[in-house]
Amino acid sequence: MKKLFIVALAIAGLASCDQNKQTADEATRQRDSLLQVINQKDDEMNELMDCVNEVQDGFRRINEAEGRITVQNGNPETASSRGIIQENMQYIQDVMKQNRELIAQLQDKLKNSTLNMKSLERTIQNLQAQLESQNQRIQELEASLAEKNIVIAEQGDQIDNLNENVNNLTQENRQKSETLATQDKDLHTAWFVFGTKAELKEQKILKDGDVLKTGDFNKDYFTQIDIRVVKEIKLYSKSAQLLTTHPAGSYTLQKDQKGEYVLRITDANKFWSISKYLVIRVK
Repeated sequence: MKKLFIVALAIAGLASCDQNKQTADEATRQRDSLLQVINQKDDEMNELMDCVNEVQDGFRRINEAEGRITVQNGNPETASSRGIIQENMQYIQDVMKQNRELIAQLQDKLKNSTLNMKSLERTIQNLQAQLESQNQRIQELEASLAEKNIVIAEQGDQIDNLNENVNNLTQENRQKSETLATQDKDLHTAWFVFGTKAELKEQKILKDGDVLKTGDFNKDYFTQIDIRVVKEIKLYSKSAQLLTTHPAGSYTLQKDQKGEYVLRITDANKFWSISKYLVIRVK
């Protein structure tokens, strides 16, 4: 009987140990899960506060730029003073735009965040109010400068539009800007190449006496240019002939001091109006 009693106690002890282990494992899992949640919330909070700090730093930089304009405003007659005022006004516009975008990001992040912070919502509202206040102050400063006949070079967003609702800074607007930039680049892009008859034939640019007859020519053999910038092409040859069609009067083909031809484009829009590809045969 004594042996049976000892065995029963041992079994009970083992069962208790197993139950304690399961309890400890469950506690560990709960602890790890809680730590993960805490870390996630800490990361979200740090990210939001970094954004808030960046907006506040933007307000500080705007105030400093306003101060520089106020100092220069006392004597705006000199060209240097006008230049400083223009630079600072443009700087203010850029920072204001950046702050508007940051506040919009803050709203999106808070909306998608797991945090529920009324205080942060109030902070964002205060930032918006501060943005509107600065916008009003800058409009008054602009009016004051206009009274003194100071022409402010405005590039990008106009100051009058700085009161635009922050929520209008959507992805759609950014995509439109990117599309316009791409279209502008494409509009002013052209390609040129010069080479001997054999070289042009080898790259399938010249076939049976015809230039660019088919679409299988080597496009990588061409040099891409911005037609607003490139107005002169040195051909390094004493013999040159344009094979593509370009209107007369839009260019000259003359020799330099070495007797080598140089193509000078005198009317870029007219020159590239028929084709954005230029092919020149040299010897």
